Amino acid sequence: MENDTWYDVFIKILHRKYEKRAQLIQALTDLLCIEREAVYRRLRKDVLFSVHEIAEIASAWNISLDEIMGVKSKQISFHMRQMNYLDPSKEELTFLQNVIQAINFIKNLPDTEFMDICNKLPRQLLAGYECLNQFYLFKWQYEYGIEKEIIPFSEIIISEEKYQLTKEYYRAIKNVPNTSFIWDSKIFDYLINDIRYFCSIYLITDEEKELIKNDLYALLDYMLDVANKGYYPETRNKVNLYISQLNVNTNYSYTFSPEANICFVHVFEKYEIYTFDQEMAINFKTWMQLKKRTSVQISEVDERSRVEFFSKQRLLVDSL
Repeated sequence: MENDTWYDVFIKILHRKYEKRAQLIQALTDLLCIEREAVYRRLRKDVLFSVHEIAEIASAWNISLDEIMGVKSKQISFHMRQMNYLDPSKEELTFLQNVIQAINFIKNLPDTEFMDICNKLPRQLLAGYECLNQFYLFKWQYEYGIEKEIIPFSEIIISEEKYQLTKEYYRAIKNVPNTSFIWDSKIFDYLINDIRYFCSIYLITDEEKELIKNDLYALLDYMLDVANKGYYPETRNKVNLYISQLNVNTNYSYTFSPEANICFVHVFEKYEIYTFDQEMAINFKTWMQLKKRTSVQISEVDERSRVEFFSKQRLLVDSL
């Protein structure tokens, strides 16, 4: 039966979400509010998931039903998931946990590739630096928060659970077998200008500015080490770092693997629109790879350009 075919694919995707079957069972039990035995029956296909249940799972776990069922059209759907990064709901925390689990899963797929073209520091790196991460959350809140009152940097509070997930994400992202970054040549200029602005309107104190500077120095030292070695020192997974000679308009990224492909356009500072459409993911990969033509690789090769770039960034941080 045709329905059996797409349903089989749906079940396989559910199993990929969690490394262990017991974790999948518990996640579905919590999400659908049904008994564990009822989940077992559905996974064995003794009973099929209802239409409502499939829709609820697809929404919560970002599964494209159109692609599973082979629906083809001239239009490609992009999705956007809104997230309250300062006070995430239980559902949002579960989503973040699923992201980390997915990253940990692809570490076993040696052909998996991640690429990010960016004009602001990517969250994969920010996640490892508490004050820098807090600054980007603060900036997001200032620009797009719905609160009527302006919240200063000191009042941006990250919950302990969200903080721990951020640390887990920072560790997990280094498990991706192949990573490439293309940075706008002025990526640190933009950041320094932002920090100066918020200092000028007294939302960041001099003491807080120094804490952010310390994180910036630590990040530059770490990325210089990565660029020298050509890999993350923690996992020895490959990292290529390029500097674009043309301006980068926004952050774009893709994850490409034998199991699944996804591409993102990052918007409104902390959100992204994304699609799992295979054709679009392949196009994204092609377009983003072409960006290397107007970029200079500074990881491993071209030591002079590498030293000049990082020295310049340290001088920018000095001037803050």
